[in-house]
Amino acid sequence: MAERSRYEELARQISAMGAVRRSIARLLPAECPSGSAAVLALLDRHGEMRISRLAELLAVDMSVTSRHVAHVARCGWIERSPDPDDGRSRILRLTPAGLAQLDELRRRTTDLFAHHLEDWSDEDVARLNALLARLRASVGDCRTSRTPA
Repeated sequence: MAERSRYEELARQISAMGAVRRSIARLLPAECPSGSAAVLALLDRHGEMRISRLAELLAVDMSVTSRHVAHVARCGWIERSPDPDDGRSRILRLTPAGLAQLDELRRRTTDLFAHHLEDWSDEDVARLNALLARLRASVGDCRTSRTPA
């Protein structure tokens, strides 16, 4: 039973991480809500792609993805080019303005953590990074992993 309670506490702590996510969302500029920031980050991490792949990575419906893409395109942060393999599809890629916006978002997020964790040691921050990466690797991708019965 003690082992189960430690996992229950972990579940409570992970659920409480919503407060951290909301703090990050509050620092985003009004013109770049969290969905737009996610589009920029995924295009930066994975490179150019079709909107269908972006929808998979965002784990949201295609209509939601289309709204996010339309917004970031209107802002000039991405460009949509014809797919050379399928003229009906578009390839999404970051523009220099999109990279600049992403740099600003990263700066704001880094400043937030630097402020709130200023009393943490470098070792504590490194340990948290390592443990979060390990947790993500153990749990896997939410779109492909299955919960135990």
